[in-house]
Amino acid sequence: MNHNINNKILHAFEHGKAFIPFITCGDPSMDVTEQLVYAMDEAGADLIELGIPFSDPTAEGPVIQEASIRALSGGATTDKIFDMVKSIRRNTQIPMVFMTYANVVFSYGAERFIKKAAQLGMDGLILPDIPFEEKSDFDDLCNQYGMALISMIAPTSHDRIRMIAKEAEGFIYCVSSLGVTGTRSEITTDIEAMIKLVKEETDLPCAVGFGISTPEQAAKMAALSDGAIVGSAIVKMCAQYGGECVPHVAAYVKSMKEAVRNAG
Repeated sequence: MNHNINNKILHAFEHGKAFIPFITCGDPSMDVTEQLVYAMDEAGADLIELGIPFSDPTAEGPVIQEASIRALSGGATTDKIFDMVKSIRRNTQIPMVFMTYANVVFSYGAERFIKKAAQLGMDGLILPDIPFEEKSDFDDLCNQYGMALISMIAPTSHDRIRMIAKEAEGFIYCVSSLGVTGTRSEITTDIEAMIKLVKEETDLPCAVGFGISTPEQAAKMAALSDGAIVGSAIVKMCAQYGGECVPHVAAYVKSMKEAVRNAG
């Protein structure tokens, strides 16, 4: 396991509990996506997940699916997203990871995609539709180019949680509930037990995502883990405010970061 390659990701967790926002690239536009990254960085985000839109995102609920459709119909492509990252990296070194689907990477060419993402300064990759058993194709390439392939751990069997945790890189994305992404009124999974198992196998940070939308939920999850991940609630704002979403998202990120920072 090559922990030294993902130092930048580990830095995201060095200032107490991390707040990790997710946005879909190209929704409402590439330009606004770039502005959102700067605004979220300034508002206190510790690491940013950039979603590369895909026509059939299986792990996503309607909010992020619709964002993908808007972005694609607005002309978002992997190459345009790479160009945007190049531009972002001239202005900020905030840790950033791509979240997308295996198809996007395969159709671009897996090695070409991972090599380019790494060269442009992306720090990791999350592929929610690749089961642990099939990740070796990507693992080798990510190791070769110094990208962390980030594992997602769902509320599943204890043996499976241990197995995934043992081989994880960067940070661990703990999925708070089974099913698709989206905001939920309450999170019922025993996150504490899940994280305890993970921590028995690895010292990597664990962040909890899926279903978090309020500062209270974020604080609760961050108290049990090393950070909170929020996607749908932010993507909803992008849908609601379109080109005017930046100040709204910035204010939201600021309130979420404060909640997480004050969490146990």
